[in-house]
Amino acid sequence: QVQLVESGGGLVQAGGSLRLSCAASGRTFSNYAMGWFRQAPGKAREFVAALSRSGVGTYYTDSVKGRFTISRDNAKNTVYLQMNSLKPEDTAVYYCAADQRRNLGRATYEYDYWGQGTQVTVSS
Repeated sequence: QVQLVESGGGLVQAGGSLRLSCAASGRTFSNYAMGWFRQAPGKAREFVAALSRSGVGTYYTDSVKGRFTISRDNAKNTVYLQMNSLKPEDTAVYYCAADQRRNLGRATYEYDYWGQGTQVTVSS
């Protein structure tokens, strides 16, 4: 098992920025591809961004391209999601997830471990 703990969420005005962090413990962090998902009230959990084991390969959902950046620091066992130019529609609980088998997965079932989530609220 690997445990994931998200932090960095909060309330921000539209156009502002937040940086989410996901700290991992357990098995070797560098063996996992990582992803960020989000879930708004009444909606299904949706893919946001994914990062390969190497930290080089990335993939983003269209709605966040150019605004969000996923990165990882394997020495710190941490993955980040830098969110700029935030919009009210970005409001959701954000979850990080670890995939021990694949790179750049975009479906929830492709991920093996999940954090508890951190709330991001963007006001207008």
